[in-house]
Amino acid sequence: MKRVLVVDDDPDIREMLDLALSAEGYEVVTAADGAAGLDAVRDATPDVILLDLKMPGMGGEEFADRYRQGAGPRAPVVVVAAAQDTPQRAAAIGAQAYLLKPFELDELLSLVGRFAGAP
Repeated sequence: MKRVLVVDDDPDIREMLDLALSAEGYEVVTAADGAAGLDAVRDATPDVILLDLKMPGMGGEEFADRYRQGAGPRAPVVVVAAAQDTPQRAAAIGAQAYLLKPFELDELLSLVGRFAGAP
């Protein structure tokens, strides 16, 4: 089963993504900030990471920097954020793609499928 890590401080977004991706057959792990995301990565390697950038505590940029410094295989990162400069910020952290909030569920599922493969 393909695993998706969702790192977002908004509990509604985490729940919605968890429900939608689980319904498609993905195993979903959620984290409320970058530090919890790094803990989740240490526990189980994801196939793709959906990452918000602006979060209290450890934000998305710091998560991405620390994630890249770690050992082991690296999952593709898809930035999911609402800021107008999201494309530039996603490129700056080496993300493979970005998705602007609010987004269409089909677009999200397409990106996850592209980077994680079929569940």
